[in-house]
Amino acid sequence: MKRLVSIFTALMVVFGAFTITVSAVETSAKAAVVICGDTGEVLYSKNSEQQLPMASTTKIMTGLLLCEYGNLDREITVTAEMVRVEGSSMGLLAGDKVTLHDLLYGLMLASGNDAANTIAIVMAGSIPDFAELMNRKAAEIGLKNTHFVTPSGLDDDNHYTTAYDLAMLAKYAMQNEAFAQAVSSKSATLYYGNPPYRRTLTNHNKLLKSIDGCVGVKTGFTKKSGRCLVSAVRRDGKYVIAVTLNAPNDWQDHKNMLEYGLSKIIQTEILPQKSEYKIPVISGVDDNLTVKVEPFLLNSAESEGFSCEVYLPAFVFAPIKKGEVIGKAVYKQNGEILIERQITADSEIKLYTPNKKNNKSIFDIFLHIAQFVLGD
Repeated sequence: MKRLVSIFTALMVVFGAFTITVSAVETSAKAAVVICGDTGEVLYSKNSEQQLPMASTTKIMTGLLLCEYGNLDREITVTAEMVRVEGSSMGLLAGDKVTLHDLLYGLMLASGNDAANTIAIVMAGSIPDFAELMNRKAAEIGLKNTHFVTPSGLDDDNHYTTAYDLAMLAKYAMQNEAFAQAVSSKSATLYYGNPPYRRTLTNHNKLLKSIDGCVGVKTGFTKKSGRCLVSAVRRDGKYVIAVTLNAPNDWQDHKNMLEYGLSKIIQTEILPQKSEYKIPVISGVDDNLTVKVEPFLLNSAESEGFSCEVYLPAFVFAPIKKGEVIGKAVYKQNGEILIERQITADSEIKLYTPNKKNNKSIFDIFLHIAQFVLGD
C-alpha cells in the first residue's frame, strides 16, 4: 500500500510539474515582457530590464513625437539630406512633396528610414537635435533605461532600450488617437512624389492579420539587434502589450505571449458604496439634485484591494446645467489612485423666481440656506 501511495505521489509531482511547464510562456527572445495595457502591470517578464538595441521599434517614439507635433495635413518638400540614409524606405526622393500624415504612415507601415530622417529634420532641424527631443520625451514618460541617437533605429552603441521601457512607451503612444490609428492599419493609400501620385503601403506587422484583436504596434530588425517586435491586442474588453528583443521566432512568441497575457487579466468592477446621491439645492425650483456614480471596470492581474471614494458638496446653488461637474469619484487600488472620474448633473435645475402663484419668500430661501449651514 505504501508503495502504491509513493507511486501515486510521484505521478502527481510529475504531472503537476508538466502542467506548470506548459502553462508558462517560453520565448526565443533575449528579452521579453507582457504588460496590461490599461495599468502597466507586468504579466510576464524575461530579462525585461536588460539594455539592448531595438532597431525600428525606435520609430514608436519618432511617430509619437510627430503625432504630438500635430498639423499632419502640412505638406513639405523632401531634400537630399532627408533621404540620405540606408535601410528600409517608403520610397522618398529629393524634390518629392509629401504630407506629415503620409510620412507617419510611411514610417509606421513601411518602416521607412527615409520617413524617420525627414520627420526629424522637419521637426528639429537635424538628427542630433531630434534625438534630444526623443530623450526628453523618454524622461517625461519615465523610461529610465532608454537612450536614443537616431530616429530610425539604425545601430549605435548609445542607442538602446529595455523590453519593459519599450512596452511602457507603446502604452503611452497608443493613447494618441492618430498614432493608434496608423499602427493598426493593415495598409494605406498615400499620395506623394513630384508631382504626388497614388501609392499603397502594406504594414510589415503580420500579426494584424493573424491575431484576433491585434491593434499594432511595430516591427524591427538589424543584424546587431536581431528581430524586435512590439504588439498589442484588445479583445473582450482586455488590453495587453507584448515586446520581444532579439527573438528569432518572434511571430510565434507574440502569439503565445499575447494569449498568456489575456488569460492573466481579471476584469473587476470597482463599485462605489452608493450608486445614487441626493444633494440639497439652494434657491432652486427643485429641492434636491440626484447624481449617479458609475462603477469602473478595471483590467488587472489582481482582484483585491480596490475602493471608490466619492467627493460631493454638502449642497449646491441653483441654477444647475445638465452635465455640470458636481464632484468626482476616485478609484483606488491598495490606496493608490487608478483613475478619477467626474460626477455630473443628470438634469437641469433652474433658479427659483418668486411670483404670485408661488408665495415662497426670500426669507424662506435664506432660512433654507441657514438650515444647511447651521443644521436643523
